[in-house]
Amino acid sequence: MHTGVIVLIILVVLLVCLVAAFLYRLVILRRGGTAAIMRTAPAAGGSGWRHGVIRYGDNSLVFFKLSSLRPGPDHRITRQGVDLGERRRPRSDEFDIMTEDIAILELTDGGREYEIALDRGALTAFLSWLESRPSGRSKRGRPAA
Repeated sequence: MHTGVIVLIILVVLLVCLVAAFLYRLVILRRGGTAAIMRTAPAAGGSGWRHGVIRYGDNSLVFFKLSSLRPGPDHRITRQGVDLGERRRPRSDEFDIMTEDIAILELTDGGREYEIALDRGALTAFLSWLESRPSGRSKRGRPAA
């Protein structure tokens, strides 16, 4: 075989792998979830925001970025470990990607800080999911009879 043919085969295999990763991510995103915009904090101004989809589980929330080819979630927030910070409206330069109806929440989970932007319905769903978590007291064993 010629070197050119080998290089062409390698490029075709890499292209097929890239397309497969893209299609896999697309299937994951199409399974459903809630639209959200999220960033790790601290971040300057309106930078760092990423559009994506969040899904709620029993013990954690997962965030999938729309622009990522990662096979799993890009961020995972545990239900028991999350602490809510302040709620605010978008600021001046954030209106490029958000509307006035969006609420931004500050979250802390295990020392990592996030900001998540949700519309009114998604905010209600998030707060309901968070408030319905079992208390730490429910984890204790039952008293002996």
